[in-house]
Amino acid sequence: MENKEIQMHPIAWRRNTIRFIVSQAITLFGSSIVQMAIIWQVALETSSGLWVTLLTLAATIPQTVVSLFAGVWADRYPRKRLIILADAGIAVVTLLLAVIYASGVSASILPLLVLASALRALGAGVQTPAVSAVIPQIVPETHLMRYNGINGSMMSIVQFAAPAAAGAILAFGSFHWILLIDVATAVIGILILCSVSVSGKKSLQPENAETFLADMRAGLSYAAGDGLVKRLLLTYGAFIFLSVPSSFLTVLMIERTFGDSYMYLTVNEMAGFAGMVLGGILLGAWGGFRNRKKTLALGLLCFGLFSLAIGFTDTFWLFAVFMFLMSFFIPVVQSSATTVLQEHVPDEKQGRIFGLLGAMYSGFMPLGTAIFGPLADVIQIQWMVIACAVPILCLGLYGMIRRKTEV
Repeated sequence: MENKEIQMHPIAWRRNTIRFIVSQAITLFGSSIVQMAIIWQVALETSSGLWVTLLTLAATIPQTVVSLFAGVWADRYPRKRLIILADAGIAVVTLLLAVIYASGVSASILPLLVLASALRALGAGVQTPAVSAVIPQIVPETHLMRYNGINGSMMSIVQFAAPAAAGAILAFGSFHWILLIDVATAVIGILILCSVSVSGKKSLQPENAETFLADMRAGLSYAAGDGLVKRLLLTYGAFIFLSVPSSFLTVLMIERTFGDSYMYLTVNEMAGFAGMVLGGILLGAWGGFRNRKKTLALGLLCFGLFSLAIGFTDTFWLFAVFMFLMSFFIPVVQSSATTVLQEHVPDEKQGRIFGLLGAMYSGFMPLGTAIFGPLADVIQIQWMVIACAVPILCLGLYGMIRRKTEV
């Protein structure tokens, strides 16, 4: 990808970028509190593992599938328009659900909640690759890592605040009020996004008069044929899969190792949240190494190291410290992977590649949960954390060694 600078005054493009990040944070906040509230509603009404499983699958599988198609759309059509349409579509689905719920219909509400989650996941699958591909259109290449870090911190703050907000709203109001809040945040986010100037895209059409499926095959062929893109996608997918025990099974690990104390669980969540936010803020201030692959390798190496330390820890305060340090490097890995692709992939192919990156996350995370979750009942979680930390460490070491041999 050729080096390019945004043709705007420095203050202007920074304000433009902040408006974009804020618009996405607002819509994500509304979406997050709704998804959290839906899960709680289903769990409280049914106390059924089957319904919760169906809801989880509905919220992940459609996003994984549609990401592949959405990447083509993000390369064919204006990305800002796609984001607005996706946000508006999610808001319409949520509004209809709110109207149905407020009308008192209860016999079929559970299937409707699953259907709504699936439709909302489709919208998120369309939105995600377009958002990642827009950022290099509004941020100069030399500042990409910094603003990816800022964006990551903002998303972490929003996702942490969403459960608290959902709980507070449900404590004082009805479920449909949360749905209406999501509609309101979508409208606010769209209005802010309309004021964002997005330019610099080389082409809004495919390179040739290809069919949709031909465009998809071309994106897959490019990802498989470009060594850097292929390695990065596979590395990111492996990282997401291998991070499941240390990121998503720690609640069970704490209960079994340190006791069923709400204080321990709260400290664990706070440590992880603080680490992710501060990691993103530091990356936003620092900007990473000039060689983005070095930043990615460092993030993998340190994440693996502190994840390994968690597996060997039997003292809670040390566990919390290592959780903070491990989480600190999550935005380093995610932001540097995104930045490498933004700088390397041609603009007209970025939508498809970020669609694949999104599919790696929304596919490998539930896959890891499906595999490691049941294993946690027969294998000590610490051993799974250690077993998964070692290959992550190896990925980081390999990245460091490869970078030196390329110099």
